[in-house]
Amino acid sequence: MVKLRVPASTANLGPGFDSFGCALSLYNEYTFEKCDHLEITGCPVEYCNERNLTVVAIKKTLQAMDQPWEGLKMEVDAHIPVSSGLGSSAAMIVAGAKGANALYGNPLSDQQLFELCTEMEGHPDNIAPAFFGGMTVSVMEQGKPLTVRFPVHPELRFLVLIPDFSLSTKMARSVLPQTISRADAIFNESHAGLLTIALERGDEALIRAAMQDRLHQPYRRSLIKDIDAVEKAAMEAGAISFCISGAGPTCLCLTKDPTLAGRLQDHLSTPNSRWKVLDLQIAE
Repeated sequence: MVKLRVPASTANLGPGFDSFGCALSLYNEYTFEKCDHLEITGCPVEYCNERNLTVVAIKKTLQAMDQPWEGLKMEVDAHIPVSSGLGSSAAMIVAGAKGANALYGNPLSDQQLFELCTEMEGHPDNIAPAFFGGMTVSVMEQGKPLTVRFPVHPELRFLVLIPDFSLSTKMARSVLPQTISRADAIFNESHAGLLTIALERGDEALIRAAMQDRLHQPYRRSLIKDIDAVEKAAMEAGAISFCISGAGPTCLCLTKDPTLAGRLQDHLSTPNSRWKVLDLQIAE
């Protein structure tokens, strides 16, 4: 039997499109046992089959280990909302890969598993923090993912604002332009570089400046109901910064104020949607 838990993750963090990611203290928990048939508990019935993304990852990992697929008992206790911008698919993939590897004595290295997971997800921005924890910056180097962790000031808190509707990554990507101007590329490159230092120092003014973005958020905002009102409420309540988490619709606030989550929750009932505020820490 193997038990593990995998954290949620927020990606992009403003200017770090498809490269920055941070593991958050919201988890999916899994129990895996070898079996001669497939048995899944804890999931909606429509996901209790071989199309379950965690099962797909398990089978992919077994192939990489030259092991046959025979079956599996899998128990899931999931707390990461699906299609929300909190890395649910990355968590499912990482769980399957790590679970299968552990069941067979860990023959694959972390780097091999990381590459396998990234291949399945298509990019490493959520995979890296889900796999390694912490705050990460990831790139694809000669077709393989490369990631590093960097420190974040311990007083920073991550508030995730989760609405009562979902948004598919496919839809969120469909609104992005195929090309961007040189000015926008320079803008994001410089702000992403600044953001690593700002987060390490916990410098609120630097964070506020560095979190600006021109690559994805201006285009995705139209897909998220009431985002203008939610951002206004967050900033007026004292948030340091506000951004879309991953592809959305969840949004993210940074703060050092332990009372902000409670105060903000009281102001996030909008005419068209309701938002839940979670005060999370970096999952190491």
